[in-house]
Amino acid sequence: MAKFNVQKSIFIEAPVEKVYATVRDFKQWPAWSPWLIAEPDSRMDYSADGKSYTWDEKITGSGEMKITDENPQSINYQLTFLKPWKSVNSAQFLFAEKNGGTEVTWTMEGSLPFFMFWMKAMMTGFVGADYQRGLMMLKAVVETGTNPSKLDFLGQKSFSGFRYVGVKTRCPITDIAANMQRDMQKLTQWLGASGVQAPGKPFSICHKWDLGKGTADYTLAFPFDTEPTDLPNSFVSGVIPACNVYQVRHTGPYRFLGNAWAAGVMHGRAKVYAPDKKIDAFEIYENDPTVVAENDLVTVLHFPVK
Repeated sequence: MAKFNVQKSIFIEAPVEKVYATVRDFKQWPAWSPWLIAEPDSRMDYSADGKSYTWDEKITGSGEMKITDENPQSINYQLTFLKPWKSVNSAQFLFAEKNGGTEVTWTMEGSLPFFMFWMKAMMTGFVGADYQRGLMMLKAVVETGTNPSKLDFLGQKSFSGFRYVGVKTRCPITDIAANMQRDMQKLTQWLGASGVQAPGKPFSICHKWDLGKGTADYTLAFPFDTEPTDLPNSFVSGVIPACNVYQVRHTGPYRFLGNAWAAGVMHGRAKVYAPDKKIDAFEIYENDPTVVAENDLVTVLHFPVK
């Protein structure tokens, strides 16, 4: 068996007792779980003592979560997956008082079937990203009483396609927000200096998202009816062809967009749609973050469909 280990932490501005109680109560998990957000109507069957639950759904697969040990500083549980493949993993939450708040650490020790040893780095990256998303939502729920990340699954649509001009970047995933802000400044400065007007909303294309290496390749761009002349050397141009897409709408701060990407990928794996791997997925920013409150930001992800 190929073993893997994951550990992620976050600081929450709330007493340990409040954070502990939120995590301990499985019935509160739908508000912040990084998996249940992809299938909000999931049914969970809770045990009478509240120490375990089972599920069996199309998107999230099936399995059991069971607490094996607990004390005021930690919760240990066993996570058993039956689908999409069988595995048993040990996980833990640690709670430590820090600067008047709580540092929460979420860990997992697991294994993959021997024939999937090559997925060890990828699985560590996937679970780590899931844990980070979950901790971010847990922080929001505990501190504010609500999760600002909302998903709507809009289904399959036809997309007419367009030409585009943009900036292509490779960077660490952890630095993507700063890099996209820099790239947007480049584009808007060029638009202002050249007098060219883009006919549509800004968007970004996800060329490659390597969780194993922790790197992202993307293009931040504006659509154009025809390609402008005299583009800066650092700019790129291209075409998103007409195609069918599976749309996931995210409402909320950009830092939670990983929820929409993860959910969209999970829907593809569950065969809700058949991904067309010849066309990169992309997200369109429906409103302006300089005008709209971040909780009202709308981004629509487009996953090309065969």
